[in-house]
Amino acid sequence: MDKAKESSQPLRTTPLFAVLLAGAFIAFLNQTVINVALPQIMSSFQITAATANWLSTIFMLTNGIIIPVTAFLMQRFTTRQLFLFSMGIFAVGTFICAIAPTFTVILVGRVVQAIGAGILFPLITNVIFTIFPRERRGFAMGIFGVAMNFAPAIGPTLAGWIIEKYSWHMMFYIITPVALIDFVVAIFLVKNVTETSRPKLDVLGVILSTIGFGGLLYGFATGGTKGWADPEVVTVFIVGGLSLILFVWRQLTVNHPILEFRIFKYRMFTLTTIINVIVTMAMFSGMILMPIYMQNIHGFSPLEAGFMLLPGGVVMGIMSPITGKLFDKYGAKWLAVTGLAITILTSYALTRLQTDTHFSYVLMVYTVRMFGFAILMMPIFTAGLNDLGLSLNKFGTAMVNTFRMVAGAVGMAFFVSIMTNNGKTHVKNIMIQHHILPTDKFHMALAIKQGTVMGINDAFMIATYLSVAAFILAFFIRKNKPANEGAVAAGRIVS
Repeated sequence: MDKAKESSQPLRTTPLFAVLLAGAFIAFLNQTVINVALPQIMSSFQITAATANWLSTIFMLTNGIIIPVTAFLMQRFTTRQLFLFSMGIFAVGTFICAIAPTFTVILVGRVVQAIGAGILFPLITNVIFTIFPRERRGFAMGIFGVAMNFAPAIGPTLAGWIIEKYSWHMMFYIITPVALIDFVVAIFLVKNVTETSRPKLDVLGVILSTIGFGGLLYGFATGGTKGWADPEVVTVFIVGGLSLILFVWRQLTVNHPILEFRIFKYRMFTLTTIINVIVTMAMFSGMILMPIYMQNIHGFSPLEAGFMLLPGGVVMGIMSPITGKLFDKYGAKWLAVTGLAITILTSYALTRLQTDTHFSYVLMVYTVRMFGFAILMMPIFTAGLNDLGLSLNKFGTAMVNTFRMVAGAVGMAFFVSIMTNNGKTHVKNIMIQHHILPTDKFHMALAIKQGTVMGINDAFMIATYLSVAAFILAFFIRKNKPANEGAVAAGRIVS
């Protein structure tokens, strides 16, 4: 079918949207199941925890390399081409993971998966802003939020059940055919909804972006375990930081930048991006610390810990379309203010954890906390992109997702580091205060538990402070008219 015929036919948004959502759900589900499977994978391949953790690290690093170039890809290739490529390569990577006979093979599979998954989120967001009018984008992004929030919620629980009944291979054997079905359906239903051009690829920019973002993500991923003063970590941060500085300079001087930093002249986009980064870090505090608390302090299995996280994810999934409707009617400001007020209160409530805190208290506070995130995440994301207008949307989507990826990595490393370092200090103080000797195994174990909980409380206090900062910024959100649709000329923003 030629482009003229295709463009003359009315676009059926519902089937297209459904296929995109299915792909997003599968990709998001995949990202969360691997952590639960790590102990069994370690046993299967006889590897250490540090080695096994590369399955998560390499996925994140690959995403950090792919996401910044998605704006170029969306200019160069059609919606149909990109979605089929991303889902196809994701299915291939998942199948490689499923049959992996060695750790090296599953690591390769994770890289291939990440290439496909890294393209999906920016692509789907750009399609939503293209096919839905401004007054319906909030609801559409809310429906997208169901896939983004519900999949990570059920992922750990589902993976825990599969691993207990079968093996880690089965997880990938289940995901592979689902991805392939979505790929086949997409052949018939996904249409081209964006205009394409032939921009010149900034090869030097890609290299600097890869070294810069890759180095930064790797530094934060390994700094918590190797130590922030480790020569390798310090070197990676220096090289990555310098590369990022050169990358930003490069993007401000070339005609066809990979990431368009000039979009930060739009104040609402800049403001919502800052809030997004802060909120992402605060959200990761709960996602990384609560499983540690439930398993290391209370002795729950990964499956039981997954059940604790499940209601919060379900709440986020249910609230996403409702929040989208509210955003379309009232805008982002008061949704963000309300959501952040809830986040502050619940984050502070999690600074009061003890070694014997009742399960129901943790479950209730965490679930309400996720409710707060549910009513603020998509509104601020959508409000920022609305400020740019359609012509700049692909640049905004790539930028926000890049910053969220970095914020997630920083958040995980930052809060685990606070928990670990402060926890060690608390353990030493408890030993001194109660005259506990290292040879006293029983009281030593109690001191370690108590110190760890106090370290977790300290981390949540930092998350509370971050939430307060975002709360203050949220009062400056206002509705803006979208940017001029002709705001991009020759790949550059002009006034």
